[in-house]
Amino acid sequence: MKNSIDRLKELYSNSSKHSNYQILAEELNKFIDSNDISIKSRFEKERLVYILSNLHPKGKSILDIGGNTGYFTFELLSAGASYIQLYEGNNVHAEFVKEAASILNYNTKLNVCNNYYAFIDESNNRFFDITLLLNVLHHIGDDYGDQNISIDNAKKEIIRSINYLSDKTKFLIFQLGFCWKGNKLKPLFQHGTKKEMIDFIISGTSSNWDIEGIAVAEESNGKIIYQNLNPENISRKETLGEFLNRPLFILKSKNNGK
Repeated sequence: MKNSIDRLKELYSNSSKHSNYQILAEELNKFIDSNDISIKSRFEKERLVYILSNLHPKGKSILDIGGNTGYFTFELLSAGASYIQLYEGNNVHAEFVKEAASILNYNTKLNVCNNYYAFIDESNNRFFDITLLLNVLHHIGDDYGDQNISIDNAKKEIIRSINYLSDKTKFLIFQLGFCWKGNKLKPLFQHGTKKEMIDFIISGTSSNWDIEGIAVAEESNGKIIYQNLNPENISRKETLGEFLNRPLFILKSKNNGK
């Protein structure tokens, strides 16, 4: 066991573009002291609270696209998900999830695919009750996909990818960054507002998806809480930084996964 835990620490600390992006799942805190690793949280707990207040994972099958080190996957398994398939193109992150799954005895409920999800029909495609697609699609042309794609075509591909999933899952939990490839000099929307992003997603996906919920981060007494969209919180809050201005969408397929 000690060797496995040391291996987890080593994998988590391995430096890459998306390293240390997620806190450890609660069950892993029993084995790894968070003080022993460097973590740059992206408000995982706060997002999870909103997700679990709207969707119930018990007995559900889940697809986690771009799962990083598996925080959401392991928390949803802990909450009773019956099966999760996680796609992660980063070799180190994927290996971390595999090692963690072994320690937590989730091997039979978790399938880790060490590659980028292709958003094209494959023979092994299956239907999932819930899909997580959190902060992945703005990396098209960078982490995955055609490296020579233009920003206009990247935006078309973002919409195509979301709509592609409408007959693969019933619910989609989705976030998108404001900057293409994470580059502040390449904004996806002219003014970088939540409204621009929300209008972009709704107009591009309305034939395939209904909006079940849109949440945005608010600060209250020094804490971050994701609240349903309203006229007051739709405005961009520069003090919160780029990540916390990203809306969190819950979409429901009009195709019912069929």
